[in-house]
Order: sequence, then structure tokens, then C-alpha cells
Amino acid sequence: MNMRTPVLIASLALVVSVATAAERGTYPTRPVRILVPQSPGGTTDLTARLIAPHLAERFGQSVIVDNRPGAGSLLGIELAAKAAPDGYTMLVVGPSLTVMPNLHKNVPYDPVRDFAPITTLSQYPNVLLVHPALPVNDVKGLIAYAKSRPGELNYASGGPGTGTHLGAELFKTSAGIDMVHVPYKGGGPALNALMAGQVQVYFAALPSTTTLLKAGKLKPLAVTSPKRAAAAPELPTIAESGLPGFEQITWNGMLAPARTPRPIVERIQREAHAVISLPTSRERFAVQGADIGGLDPDAFAALIRREVAQWGRVIKQAKIKADL
Repeated sequence: MNMRTPVLIASLALVVSVATAAERGTYPTRPVRILVPQSPGGTTDLTARLIAPHLAERFGQSVIVDNRPGAGSLLGIELAAKAAPDGYTMLVVGPSLTVMPNLHKNVPYDPVRDFAPITTLSQYPNVLLVHPALPVNDVKGLIAYAKSRPGELNYASGGPGTGTHLGAELFKTSAGIDMVHVPYKGGGPALNALMAGQVQVYFAALPSTTTLLKAGKLKPLAVTSPKRAAAAPELPTIAESGLPGFEQITWNGMLAPARTPRPIVERIQREAHAVISLPTSRERFAVQGADIGGLDPDAFAALIRREVAQWGRVIKQAKIKADL
């Protein structure tokens, strides 16, 4: 017997005892923690705080939202990856889970190996925006315009490696066009730069643009989701506008540490799905420009694997680098 054997036996005993508790219907028997790897106030945090009180009601136990920001979400994600796989620590996170390992060396977690996906909670697309003075009115027109002026169009992002950056690079590759990246320190400054005419193109998060779109201050061309967004059904998708297969979704999902017993994962998934399906939850997400999620654990796991591969290709091809 080597030195690791007692640790492995103890870990297996924990998993067996937790699984047995789930099968008996006794889970949870104490407060549950939801880790959010960002500061309070963002869409990921708001999603966690929206579902936490409803989960607490259904569990009969407190559900605590614990914000652990830092290092571009790495600190909170690592903490969740190393938590006990007993169902009492969950992670609510967005696509940074799949992007960060492609951007940085020595990331302290593996998005596939170190987590048990539970479900997606909410999702929303980016929206392709252009400056109102740009003489294009649809995606095909933008592509033709860019091809006739290679390297002349500037596009904004909220920073290197952000969803607004990756979406634009995926668009460039898919359309075969050349645009110049102009990074800003966040989505707000990027939107302001677009409205001021400092840049001509921006792939903005739909929830951040709903008020401006209604006011007619921006020219939207399409959304990045595979189907039209409920918050802006008049906008076509990029896929239906000449780039079949184009897809970028910003999601917020719930995961547990790897080796969390499947009965507990499925119990949490059922309860979370019931919560996001409530009319009040749908309304709250709609106000944010988002749709509810609801992928089951296997479908969510497939999404994570797909995004790790997709963003890896985009980051490598565009030679994107980001500093923590």
C-alpha cells in the first residue's frame, strides 16, 4: 500500500456516501455554496443570484452566492475545481471557462476533465453592430464592403480574448475579410467608440445594447446565435445572412467538481431547470436580453468540448494573446 492509498480510499468513501444520500433523497443536508468567479453585478453574478433563493426553497437549505473574482476568472474556477465532489459547491460561470485555457499557459484547471457539467442557465447572442454612417445594411453588404477595402475597417472589442474579440475574429475568418482590431477596456468604452465613429464595427453583447437599439443610436445587422433572439426577433442571424454554420452564444452555466455523483448532478439539474422555467425567471432573463438555458449534463458537456476546440482554433489562427 503506497502513501496515496488512504487518500484514494477516503475519496471513494466520500463519493459512495454522497451518492447513497442522493439516492435516498436526503441531499442536501446543509447549506450549498455557488461560486461566481467574477465581481458582483455582472450577468453571471445576476444569474446566480436570480436562481439561488429559488434553489434554497426547493432544497430546504440555504444557497449562498460566493463571489471569488481575480485573474480573469481563474481564481474562482480553480477553487471550484478543487472543491470536494459532494454537491455542496457549485460553479456558475460563462464561456471564460473554455476560453482561458486557450489563452494562457499553465491554467490551473482543465474545463473538460475537472468539472461535472450540470446545466446551462441562460444564454444570449452577440449582435453585429456598425456605425450608422457606414453604407451597409446587412451582413452581405458588410462583407462586400470589407473585401473591397481590406484592412480599412476597424472593429472594437472589450479587450483581447473577450467574447467581443473572439466573435469578430470568427467572423473575419468565416467571411474571408481583413479588419483591424482596436481593443478597449470593457464593453462600455467599446460601445462609446462605435457611437463616436472611432471604429466602424463591434460585436456587442445583446443585453448591453437593448436600450441603444430601441433609441436608434446604433445600426444592428444580425445576431450571432443559431436562431433569432427573442429580445430582437427582427434581426436575422449571421448564419442565415450568408455565413451558414456561424454561431457564437454567451452562456451562463452551472457545474460541479469532477466526480460529483451522477444522482446529485441530476437532482441539481432538475431543480435548476424548474427554477429557470418559472415565469418570473423568464421575465427577468428577457429584461436582460437573454433566453433561458436548460441543456442537460451530457449536452452541456458536449458544448464545452466544442467551444474548447472552436476558440482554440480562432485564438491560434488570430495569434491572440492576453495578459492576466
